[in-house]
Amino acid sequence: MPEIEKTQRPTAPIGGSKSVAEAPAPERQEEEPRQTAGAMDDAEYERLLDMYDVSFKNFAEGEVVKGIVLQVSESEVIVDVGYKSEGIIPVDEFRDETGKLSIKVGDSVDVLLEKTEDKEGYVVLSKEKAEKMKVWDDVERAYQERRVVVGRVIERVKGGLAVDIGVRAFLPGSQVDLRPVRNLDSLKGQELRMRVIKVNKKRGNIVLSRKAVLEEENAERKRDTLETLEEGKVLMGTVKNITEYGAFVDLGGIDGLLHITDMSWGRINHPSEVLNVGDEIKVQVLKFDRESERVSLGYKQLKADPWTTATLKYPVGVRVKGKVVSLTDYGAFVELEEGVEGLIHVSEMSWSKKVKHPSKVLTVGQEVECQVLGIDQEAHRISLGLKQVESNPWNELAEKYPVGSKIKGKVRNLTEFGAFVEVEEGIDGLIHISDLSWTKRVKHPSEVLKKGDTVEAVVLNIDAENQRLSLGLKQLATDMWDEFFSHHKVNDIVQGKVVRVTNFGAFVELHEGIEGLVHVSELDEKRIEKPEEAVKVGDVYAMKIIKINEGEKKIGLSIKAVKQDEYKQDLESYRESANAAETSTATTLGDAFRAAQAARDREKE
Repeated sequence: MPEIEKTQRPTAPIGGSKSVAEAPAPERQEEEPRQTAGAMDDAEYERLLDMYDVSFKNFAEGEVVKGIVLQVSESEVIVDVGYKSEGIIPVDEFRDETGKLSIKVGDSVDVLLEKTEDKEGYVVLSKEKAEKMKVWDDVERAYQERRVVVGRVIERVKGGLAVDIGVRAFLPGSQVDLRPVRNLDSLKGQELRMRVIKVNKKRGNIVLSRKAVLEEENAERKRDTLETLEEGKVLMGTVKNITEYGAFVDLGGIDGLLHITDMSWGRINHPSEVLNVGDEIKVQVLKFDRESERVSLGYKQLKADPWTTATLKYPVGVRVKGKVVSLTDYGAFVELEEGVEGLIHVSEMSWSKKVKHPSKVLTVGQEVECQVLGIDQEAHRISLGLKQVESNPWNELAEKYPVGSKIKGKVRNLTEFGAFVEVEEGIDGLIHISDLSWTKRVKHPSEVLKKGDTVEAVVLNIDAENQRLSLGLKQLATDMWDEFFSHHKVNDIVQGKVVRVTNFGAFVELHEGIEGLVHVSELDEKRIEKPEEAVKVGDVYAMKIIKINEGEKKIGLSIKAVKQDEYKQDLESYRESANAAETSTATTLGDAFRAAQAARDREKE
C-alpha cells in the first residue's frame, strides 16, 4: 500500500500542508493527463484516491505503522507512512551505539504515530517509541507463554539489578541465582537468561527471575545425572562453593562434596590452596546415596598413592631433601614429595644443643637435608634426622678429653644431684654431688659452686652413645681416703667423734672428711634399742676398726670390741695376779683382783 501511494499520489512539498484533494481544479486537470497518460483513466485514479483516504482513516494516534524512508539529512529523517504528509524523526533515533546511521533512503521502518499533524503539517513519528511498544508486546507474550528472555545487566539498584531486555526491567536479588549472590556488582554487563514473572505495562513495571530458569535447567540436568551416577565413576564438575572443610562441586544439577582430605595426598591447610570457585575439575565418585542424593567425591584418587613406593624411594639411612611444612612442639614435618611427609623429632635436630622448640632451628618453607631413620608404610610415617647429616661431636670427645684428663668449663646449671658444666658449645658434663669434695659432706652443689663459675675438673667417664660426660672436682685434690687407708688397718684402735645418730647406728668422724659407722650391734655388749641412749652427738669414743672397704670407702667401727678387749685385759691381769698370789698365802683373792684393777687404772692415767 505505501508503495502504491508513493507512486500514484501527488506529494506535498516539504513543509507544506495542503493535500492533492484541496488543490485548485486547473492544476489538477493539468497534472492528471501527465500522471495517468498511457497508464490509467480518471475513474481508476479516483478509485486510488478513495483507497488512500480509507487507509488514512484506519490510522490512529499511538499506533505503530510501517513507513518508507524518503530522505536522510544531518538532523532528521523523513518517512512516508501513507498519510497526506510525511513524518519527521530526529536522525539520532537511527544511530547505533557507535553513532553510525543504521538506515538509508528506501528502507522500511516501524514507527509510532504520535500525532496526525503538527503545526507545520507533518506527521509526528517516533522510531524509539515504536521499538519500545514492540518490546512491551514481546514481553507480554513471553510472560503469557512462559518463554525465556535474554537481557543485559545495566546496574545495581536497591534490592537487585536493573536489566535491559529492550526496555528497563527489574531483577530482584533473591531471583539472581539459586544461592544468594554477595557481590551483585560483579554481574554488571553480563547477559542473563531469565523468565518474566510479573508485567504491568501501564506502570512500566517488569519483574524478572533468573532463579526460575536455573531451577528448571538444573532439574533437567539432575534427572540426566542421577540416571548415570554411580560409585567409581569419573566425571567433570564445576567448583560451586569452598568451605574450610572442603568444596562443593556441581556435577550437573546435583552437588557433591569433595572433602579436604580427598583433595591431595599431601598436606592442605585450606581447600583454596588447591581449588577456586568456577574451576572445571575431574573427580571420582567415592560414595553415592541415591535416596538422600548425597555424593562424596575424590580428587586425589585420580593420582597414584605415593606411599605405595615410599619404602623403595626412602630406605633407612638414605639422605633426602625436603621442605619444612609445619612446626609443632615435638618436631618439624618435612614434605619429601606431594603426599609424603616425614617427622624430624626435636631430639634429632642437634647433637650438642638441647632444642626446646623446633622454631629455634627451622622455619616453615625452609629447604633441609636430612636422613631417613625409619619408615612405616602402613601408618604413612617416616622418621627423619637432621643432626645425622653432621658429624657427632660426642664421638670426637673421647679423643680430645680421655678419661683422667683435666678440662675447664663454665657452670651452666645447678641441681640437687650435681652441677652441669659446659665444656664445649652444646656439650655439658655433670659433676655429681658425691664428686665435689673428699672431706666435706655436701648437701647441695651451691655450697661449693655457683652458676657462672669457671671450674677445672677431671674427666671420669664419657658415654658418647648416650651423650653423657662425667666430671669430678674432688679428684683434683689428694684422696684423703687413700691416705687414711695407708695408715690404718683392721683391729686398730682409733678415736672418733659422733656426728649423727640413726636408728641403725652412729656415724663417727675419724678425720676431717673421713667417716665410719658404728652399727647399733657394735655400740655395747648389751642389746641397745635406741642408739641415742648409748652415745651422744659430739662425744669422742675409743673404737676398733673391724671392717675396711677401700673401693666403696666404707669403714666399720665397734665400741663394743674395745670394751671386750678391756675385759680381756682385766682377765689377763687377774690371772697374772693369781699366779703371784700363789707365792704369798697372806694375799687373798679379793686383794689380787683389787690390785689388778688398780694397775689398770694407773695405765689409763
